[in-house]
Amino acid sequence: MGRLEDKVAVVTGAAMGNGWGITKVFGREGAHVAMLDVSDEVSGAAKEFEGQGYKVSVCKVDITDFNAVKKAVDEVARKLGKIDILVNNAGIAKLVPFLEMTDEIRDLHFDVNINGAWNCTKAALPFMVEKNYGRIVNISSVTGPIVTDTGQTAYAITKSALWGFTKALAMEVVRNNITVNAICPGMIDTPMVRNGIAEFMPDDPQSVIDILASGIPMKKLGTPEDIGEMAAFLASDAAGYITGQPFVVDGGSTLPESALSVMD
Repeated sequence: MGRLEDKVAVVTGAAMGNGWGITKVFGREGAHVAMLDVSDEVSGAAKEFEGQGYKVSVCKVDITDFNAVKKAVDEVARKLGKIDILVNNAGIAKLVPFLEMTDEIRDLHFDVNINGAWNCTKAALPFMVEKNYGRIVNISSVTGPIVTDTGQTAYAITKSALWGFTKALAMEVVRNNITVNAICPGMIDTPMVRNGIAEFMPDDPQSVIDILASGIPMKKLGTPEDIGEMAAFLASDAAGYITGQPFVVDGGSTLPESALSVMD
């Protein structure tokens, strides 16, 4: 029996990156995972998971469209009878200096990273309230609440907002036996990170990965499965007395007071 046996989980941005890692761990732990993603790649990812014996469903949906989200979540609940877990993972990060950032890029971060989580929560939460049980996990970041780099203003704002959303929502639903927590990943080896690095250093992206890893006390980037493991814990009954809290998963990257601390 896995930690999430017989649970129904909705995971957004499930086709790749942290969403893929979360889906993989949830499936291994016995959950039926409804994989929500705007990308066509979600179908291929679902087939891969099904081939490994995991229980998954596919919902190709744009989370910025509340009506589309509600339709997809309602269908999941109708087919599977309930929704126990929601992981608001879908997000974007476009690195643009503040004075060069267009309103369109700013608003896209808000639409996906904040409104997307809002839409999915509003669609899934009634089913949790009905059953007097639920686990909501928001994927925030160390970027914004704790650290930041140049060009991350829009991303940092939205990931910081998810901290406030997590705490406020936790207070609203605590009497319904529903917990709401946040995971704050550090540098995770995902396609989004790799693509960003390739744009920055197309000739030798691995050298950038190596530099990033050298600045982390554990000397490596995290994996999507690392995020999946934390999400599985927070979604399990073992975390039933934890709510409204952020959990940093960063290999110790936010610990050093100076670069001297991590020099070999």
